[in-house]
Amino acid sequence: MEEKKLNLTLKIWRQPAPDAAGSFQEYKISVSPDTSFLEMLDELNNELESKNLDPIAFESDCREGICGTCGLVINGHPHGPLPKIATCQLHMRNFKDGDTIWVEPFRAKAFPVIKDLMVDRSAFDRIMEAGGFISVNTGSVPDGNTIPIPKDIASEAMDSASCIGCGACVAACKNASAMLFVSAKVSQFALLPQGQPERYRRVQAMVKKMDELGFGACSNTYACEAECPKGISIKNIARMNREFIAAKVKTEEVDA
Repeated sequence: MEEKKLNLTLKIWRQPAPDAAGSFQEYKISVSPDTSFLEMLDELNNELESKNLDPIAFESDCREGICGTCGLVINGHPHGPLPKIATCQLHMRNFKDGDTIWVEPFRAKAFPVIKDLMVDRSAFDRIMEAGGFISVNTGSVPDGNTIPIPKDIASEAMDSASCIGCGACVAACKNASAMLFVSAKVSQFALLPQGQPERYRRVQAMVKKMDELGFGACSNTYACEAECPKGISIKNIARMNREFIAAKVKTEEVDA
């Protein structure tokens, strides 16, 4: 039996270079409902290349919702219309035959467009570098009963650490704020005893670097939490603010 296919109109942002003007270009495609969004773009690129046309540039790596590499704004939503999934986990069965789909890159001053749908998200790496590493030697994996961390605290730290650094929070915020990302990375260490030696220096350095890189202030709209593919809570932002105030009271300001 012939497989049912979806006939779609795609409006995709094309921008040949960082300083070049960009625009939406229209493409028609017929795809299986079981195709993932990135596989659909692969099929489109195969068609373009067969016609000696420039393929659409976009990012992907693991395609399992883990690495945070993929990131597109689909119909106005970072990672698409479904909650708590990355672009690579979005399948075409979530669209209807005849739909028009708008696809564009994450837009933020700190995420400049490289080409088409690719943006430079290395600003996140520079924030992490400013935070530094844990200096404590945690040794090998201990027995479960010897871990001196309450289960609820360990779970909270793990929830914060589940941030994949994709940048959807920045793309969702009208101020292009990175506070959800930074607060998750601050929290994952601040909650655990291994993160205490650098606790106050870390939060000051990461916030300072975030501001230097051009990210905006928190807009208090909760859009970042709503669009995060890993469900990172804005409670982390409140924790980061408390950590930052405590650091200002207890330590000297750092030079990051």
